[in-house]
Amino acid sequence: MHPIDSETLIHHLQWRYATKKFDPAAKIPAAHWTTLEHALRLTPSSFGLQPWKFVIVTNPAVRAELRKAAYNQTQITDASHLVVFTMNKDLGPADVERFIAHIAKVRGVKPEALEGYKQSILASVGRPREQVEAWAARQVYIALGNFLTSAALLGIDACPMEGFEPPKFNQILGLDKQGYSAVVLATAGYRAADDPYAKLAKVRFEPEDVIVHVG
Repeated sequence: MHPIDSETLIHHLQWRYATKKFDPAAKIPAAHWTTLEHALRLTPSSFGLQPWKFVIVTNPAVRAELRKAAYNQTQITDASHLVVFTMNKDLGPADVERFIAHIAKVRGVKPEALEGYKQSILASVGRPREQVEAWAARQVYIALGNFLTSAALLGIDACPMEGFEPPKFNQILGLDKQGYSAVVLATAGYRAADDPYAKLAKVRFEPEDVIVHVG
């Protein structure tokens, strides 16, 4: 394990911004995109349950239709890639059983040895449906943050987007039939040379305004 140095990390985070105008001709190299998909897969989640699917939309016609359901924002069609971060709306015991079986297979243990862990997860997903959906949506935002940081470290521009109509996205992408629902979007690619937002100073509060040490 060879971690990057602190200066490099901060440089990339300082460089990134919510890109408003992408260069339609600039495409993310396949190897870099594969890395970003792998980064998404490695996103942490509560219990490790991964209550999501990441829908990568590259079809131009579909993206044109989705743009209409995203207030005609140009990033939807101009960026190299569009990621629709979705949550499992039907999260329940069957998903827990599948997850436990997968743990047993990957780690070479008997499912019975994971019974206590399974019961903890079942108790969590057994809460009222609105609570479970709110929890699942929060997990999806962890994936979004991971994606944005990973993209920045690769020198890839990205833009998180909540300005869209989830029901229409669900309909266009057939997510309803799969038991999933769109939560948030991210477009990724390379900034246009004339995007004025790229030249603006990054605005953040001072460390003492947002970081509290309890020692």
